[in-house]
Amino acid sequence: LKSKITKKMNTNKKYYINRNSQVTGEFEVHREDCTYIFFIEDALCLGEFSSCEEAMSVARRLYPNVDGCAFCCRRCHTR
Repeated sequence: LKSKITKKMNTNKKYYINRNSQVTGEFEVHREDCTYIFFIEDALCLGEFSSCEEAMSVARRLYPNVDGCAFCCRRCHTR
């Protein structure tokens, strides 16, 4: 009998926060594959997470006013 080796796929993505706030005061969280991440000059890696909600929780420990990107973190975008 051949043993089947199943590899668990890592579905986690890296998330970043823009250290420069928006004009409205919030700091935006982006996923690593976001189109807009390339326009951010000062981004901090928050780590790898399975959801934007997890990344937002970590981001809130660093900045009191955070929001998810309207494009890559739509579920976490509130403004």
